[in-house]
Amino acid sequence: MEESIENGMENRNHFLAYMKESLRLQGVDPCSYSPLALAYIGDAVYELIIRTKVINHGSMQVNKMHKRSAGLVKAETQANLIKALEEDLTAEELAVFKRGRNAKSVTTAKHATVIDYRMATGFEALVGYLYITEQFDRVIELVSLGLDRIGELE
Repeated sequence: MEESIENGMENRNHFLAYMKESLRLQGVDPCSYSPLALAYIGDAVYELIIRTKVINHGSMQVNKMHKRSAGLVKAETQANLIKALEEDLTAEELAVFKRGRNAKSVTTAKHATVIDYRMATGFEALVGYLYITEQFDRVIELVSLGLDRIGELE
């Protein structure tokens, strides 16, 4: 069992090293990204986490997995998730969230209120920031805790 855990950690470290080198993440100052750029990458990271959680939650048709994922990545759900997490954020995380929330976006909410859209943008900026700063465990922790608190993926 211990050997399996060690092999898993070694594989994870190889993967992370590969990602850093291939994507040139090393030495990048996260403050050099605009809040909307952080939200852009955070959107993709969050969607990957959600899709992984949905597929691991139980076997179902792909169409049902897509609908389930779509419901979890929409702005309203993300806004509820960040509201449930605000008290758990560090001062640094809260500052990143607020930068993203307050960023002036040229796109408008299509199926969400302006408030939910801005909250979701702040959440995505936080996810992007945690990804860029290689705080992968923290991203998973926050998403899992938030989903649990809002009663999703039970």
